[in-house]
Amino acid sequence: MIAKLSGTLDSIAEGYVVLNVGGVGYRVFCSAKTIAKLPPLGGSVSLLIETQVREDHIHLFGFYDATEQQAFGFLTVVQGVGAKVALGILSALSPSEIQMAVMTGDSKAFTRAPGVGPKLGVRLVTELKGKLGTLGKNESMVPLAVGGRTVETGVLSETVSALVNLGYARTEAGILAAKVLKENPDAKTGELIRLVLKEIGQSSHLIG
Repeated sequence: MIAKLSGTLDSIAEGYVVLNVGGVGYRVFCSAKTIAKLPPLGGSVSLLIETQVREDHIHLFGFYDATEQQAFGFLTVVQGVGAKVALGILSALSPSEIQMAVMTGDSKAFTRAPGVGPKLGVRLVTELKGKLGTLGKNESMVPLAVGGRTVETGVLSETVSALVNLGYARTEAGILAAKVLKENPDAKTGELIRLVLKEIGQSSHLIG
């Protein structure tokens, strides 16, 4: 079983790359986000690998980091989500966006990916609910352990709802609100909303 490949980037095609490892070219299917992080052709590349063995093929799936690989594993256990659809989701959403979409019930976010319709989006949220707490080490995610206690997610939920009512996209609003809550763990809902809006005003672009 191949767990990692390190070599030079030989070529890039839609949905996959070819890695030259000791003179052998390996076709590795990757998300668009992983491909975007790779160096120019001829550069050195190391990818974490998931190997899929079927009667008629052996496919290699490559990931830039362990968090994306872990997200791929969570996605592919959901009924109706094969490797191709999972890579499509990872091309459309980062692992942190996937985690926040599930947390906030934003099934619509998943429909940005090809092959994911409204019903599958709802299934992803339903089946992944409560299962992504160990996904990576993204500091913007909650629940957050701060000062030896866990921050209540009710404040976050209320803040996200308020931001959505103001016209911001649910998943992006959740990520930003979680980041601000991490920095201000004692903030109540009203204060958190104010701080998030201040953060939006200071940023170069608006969410949503």
